[in-house]
Amino acid sequence: MAAGISAEVFVLDTLIVRGDAAATANNILASEPLYRLGVAAKFVDYTVYLAVTVILYALLKPVSKSSALLAAAFSFVGTAVIAAAALFYFAPLVLLGGASAFSVLGAERLQALAFLSLRLNSVGSSIALVFFGLHLVLIGWLIVKSRFLPRILGVLSVIGGTCFLINSFANFLSPPLAAQLPAYIFLPGALAQAVLALWLFLVGVNGAKWHAQAAAA
Repeated sequence: MAAGISAEVFVLDTLIVRGDAAATANNILASEPLYRLGVAAKFVDYTVYLAVTVILYALLKPVSKSSALLAAAFSFVGTAVIAAAALFYFAPLVLLGGASAFSVLGAERLQALAFLSLRLNSVGSSIALVFFGLHLVLIGWLIVKSRFLPRILGVLSVIGGTCFLINSFANFLSPPLAAQLPAYIFLPGALAQAVLALWLFLVGVNGAKWHAQAAAA
């Protein structure tokens, strides 16, 4: 989470100028090492979350093995989609890097194509958030049904996953409507993940109740 949020807030959001292909291209070329660092941090985020998915599956399997497996599947698919979409982050570096093969297109066209690649990355991220939203909703339901974690963690997760789904489907069905959604629609999802991570890191689960539920399962 630290890697992903840092890459988004402190790198990509500062270099990518909404609606301005030329300014975005100039920012990326002027801060190429920072841009590459941000993209690398994104892949750290994706890779680590694969391990987190396995941990959550093992933790919540006693509640419902099939539901925990489905939640893990949604997470794996979402990670695969968002990692594939992240390939578009490299297109501006290729197009704007001065390769003679693309110089015939002209600077303005290259900047437009580079900006288009970043827009396609946003579309891929919206698709991935559908799967991450379903993942969070299922994780929340499993936590609510568990006897070894506070139910409020599950409620937060369900709310966060629902917000992810609302944002994604608004982008698919009506971009103007999506533009009217508050910028903090992602906050419940990020908050749910952060609170769950901190709880597991600092407090953990009730071991006796986990073993009892696992034995019953």
